[in-house]
Formats: sequence, C-alpha cells, structure tokens
Amino acid sequence: MLLKNRIALVTGAGSGLGRAIAIAYAQEGATVILLGRRQEALEESYDLIADQGGSATIVPLDLEKELPRVSELAATIAQRFGLLDILVNNAAQLGALTPMTGYEPAMWESILRVNLTAPFFLTRELMPLLKRSNNASVINLSSGVALHGRAYWGAYAASKAALMNLTETWAQEMTNNIVRLNSVNPGGTATDMRATAFPGEDPATLPSPEQVVPIFLYLASHHAKEIQGRHLDAREWMHWTPPKEKPSIQ
Repeated sequence: MLLKNRIALVTGAGSGLGRAIAIAYAQEGATVILLGRRQEALEESYDLIADQGGSATIVPLDLEKELPRVSELAATIAQRFGLLDILVNNAAQLGALTPMTGYEPAMWESILRVNLTAPFFLTRELMPLLKRSNNASVINLSSGVALHGRAYWGAYAASKAALMNLTETWAQEMTNNIVRLNSVNPGGTATDMRATAFPGEDPATLPSPEQVVPIFLYLASHHAKEIQGRHLDAREWMHWTPPKEKPSIQ
C-alpha cells in the first residue's frame, strides 16, 4: 500500500489518464478526490474504485467556468480531511487545431484558463493544506509540444509550456521541499484527446493510460521525496515498481 492513508486530488478524473491515475492511487491505499466536469463520468470512476474496495469522493467542478469555487473546495477538504497530500493537475483542453491567426479570443482564453490558470489557482488555494502533509506532491501534466511548438497546436502548446515554467517557479519557492512540484509528460497515450488530435492513428500502437501511471505513483510516494522542480517523461518510467522495503525491527 504505497499511498496508505494519503489524500489525493486528481482533476479530469472522469476519464482517460486522470481516471487511471485515480484508480491506481486508490489501489495503493489513498483516498482520492475525483474532480471533473461531468458527474456521470465521475460516478463511473467512483464505481470502479469502490468495486475494488478503494475509497473516493466526487467533486463535480467545471474548471473553465467555476474557478471561484476552488476556495470552497479547499475549505471542504480542510473540514473533512484536514490536509492534502497529493494534487494532480491533469485536466486539460485541446481546443480546435487551427492556425494561430484562426483562434477566436474565447477559445484561446478557454484553453489557457483550463490548462494554466486552473492549475495555478488550485495549487495556490490548496497550498495551506499541502503544507500540512509530511510529504506533499503536486504533479502537473505537461506535453511534448511544450518543449517544441507544433503548427496548429498554438494555445495548447503555449499553455503547457507556461505550466512547465510555473512548476519550476513554484518549486523554487518551496524551501526544504515542503511541497514538491514536478511535471510529467505522458507522451502519446491512447486517450480520447489523442484520438481527437490524431484521428487516423491506431490507438493499439500507443501505451494505455494504465501503462504510463507508474511515474505518477513514484512522484506521489516517499521514494521521490527529494525530487523537486523536475520535468519527467512517463515513457521512461513505465516499468517502475516500488523497491521492496526492509522490514522494520520491532
């Protein structure tokens, strides 16, 4: 039970990678707060966790339209759990793939609001709760296009590049690793978002969300207690398993 008695919040937990991370955390003993836009999808994730004996709770919240509710969320978590150990900023919006000159202001602002502004406000509002943990970890989802821009991916690429920079900035402000902040590039993964971006691609040629989960377990665990301000590639961690612990001498 790598994450026994830990409290984790995963955004975009109703499907894809967010769901896979949430299930993996619950399997390792964490109580998982499932945050997402669609109640029905969150309930499906909840049922999958509950059927395996895991613990979870649902928070329907639209990060584009309901950001002011984040402070209410923080108060609720404080009242119910007292602290937060893990925050995974997974929720993202791709938007239409379009030339830079084709972006409507509303679409540009919507993508940056979900992909960049929401992680910032979630991290800021939940920071007091994270600081109560003895091993707090914030994991932001980046992308390969954050490092190398790609034609027609302008808003998404810009938001992910900014999120990586934001991760570094937060990390440098955390003395003594009070809260660890790192980003993960999952790489091409068989998700609905990937299928939208590459409709002709065979999903069987890509790792499943479950296959790229190990890096998220690592960063959430005590094994990564010294990892701060790093940008990691999930593909390089697909075969990671927790090292066996030596039994304590009673």
